[in-house]
Amino acid sequence: MRKKQPPVLVWFRGDLRLADNPALDAAVASGRPILPLYVLDDESPGAWRLGGASRWWLHGSLAALADALHQRGAELLLRRGATEEVVPALMAETGAEEVHAGRMHEPWARRVEAALGERLHLHRTATLFDPESIRTGSGGTYAMYSPFARACRARGGVPEPIPAPSHIEGALLPRSDRLESWELLPRHPDWAGGLRETWRPGEEAAQARLQKFVAGAIGEYKTGRNLPGQPGTSMISAHLHWGEFSPRQVWHAVEAASGGEGGQSYLGEILWREFAAYLLWHNPDMPDQPLRPAFAALPFRRSAPELRAWQRGQTGFPIVDAGMRQLWHTGWMHNRVRMIAASFLVKHLLIDWREGERWFWDTLVDADLANNAASWQWVAGSGIDSQPFFRIFNPVTQGQTWDPAGDYVRRWVPELARLPDRSLHAPWTAPADVLEQAGVALGRTYPRPIVDLAASRKRALDAYRSTVRKEAA
Repeated sequence: MRKKQPPVLVWFRGDLRLADNPALDAAVASGRPILPLYVLDDESPGAWRLGGASRWWLHGSLAALADALHQRGAELLLRRGATEEVVPALMAETGAEEVHAGRMHEPWARRVEAALGERLHLHRTATLFDPESIRTGSGGTYAMYSPFARACRARGGVPEPIPAPSHIEGALLPRSDRLESWELLPRHPDWAGGLRETWRPGEEAAQARLQKFVAGAIGEYKTGRNLPGQPGTSMISAHLHWGEFSPRQVWHAVEAASGGEGGQSYLGEILWREFAAYLLWHNPDMPDQPLRPAFAALPFRRSAPELRAWQRGQTGFPIVDAGMRQLWHTGWMHNRVRMIAASFLVKHLLIDWREGERWFWDTLVDADLANNAASWQWVAGSGIDSQPFFRIFNPVTQGQTWDPAGDYVRRWVPELARLPDRSLHAPWTAPADVLEQAGVALGRTYPRPIVDLAASRKRALDAYRSTVRKEAA
């Protein structure tokens, strides 16, 4: 009688898909039974355990992955606990001698990979390039996006994606948790109604959204991406973060669409995502510490009422409030408005960028540690390739520039919908009769501004100048 072969573990992480998954492909090529695994590890990440919106998405994505695996002959195994304990225990339980998985760039993920040692075979599933392989001419690391992007493009074409296996020989499934027992979905209160209206997690839905984008808005992406009131963005960031398709699949879909300048601009955004992962790989403290050390001394303020007003979209500045309400309702915010809302928090309110980073981590369905940290440090001026701190977005002129017809603000701040365009982005400047006709009572139906823009701008610049003097000294 032929001896039964031990299974090969495929540990799914930030790559919840079957197509273009080199870890799965290598395991299938071994010819041995496959045991697909997902570990819910709330211990290893420490303070960066999954936030609420991420947990909602994860539930749907795992359900979709389990269904796709089942259709091809395998069952998804779910276990909860510290990964460096769960995986070795499962190997001993099943006789598995190898584990295939995608490499990740988060600091805790790297520690787990090191703990598992030689039994773990790692594959690049979440990025286009190995962050160790992108080096300057002198062998150093890049500190600016543009030369980094040029170096990436100079490497030549991106390899073709790998098709999904048509059949997977599944191993006998040991005891598995039930997905529902993880309680990833909110219960009381159920705050996820807007998420359900907006998203469908999973590989199939990811491909549908990608194809819709490359068939439509990509040609106008270079300009359309800046207009939050128009459908000019791809809205695939969550699918990409969870690995429901790979960056290689996105790259080739965009190139095949021949989107001209729009397509090239979009590929630049994919390379920004690579740059964020690259920065985190080489600066593992980036989510918690400014990359420019002098910014640790920036005299941020503590104001719980102002922070809460920002979080709830009640600042009195319509473009900021629209973005924060979109975030709360859908788990996503238009990228142009993310910059405006972040600049308002860090500069006009002079509240620590890490407060915003933590709020986004909990509320974004695309909460990615590298992107989130790099983007907040970019706005705060504390990163190594950042918007200068003295560049302070004025939320009124930003709204007038990027939402001139007010479509975005009227969608998310409906109490202002009847205001004329000239008053929409600064309702406190409207004459009393205009406010009355629009049904707006400042301080009652919509808040008055929580800060004076000119005074708060001066306060931020004074704080910055004191920090620069310390850095120069």
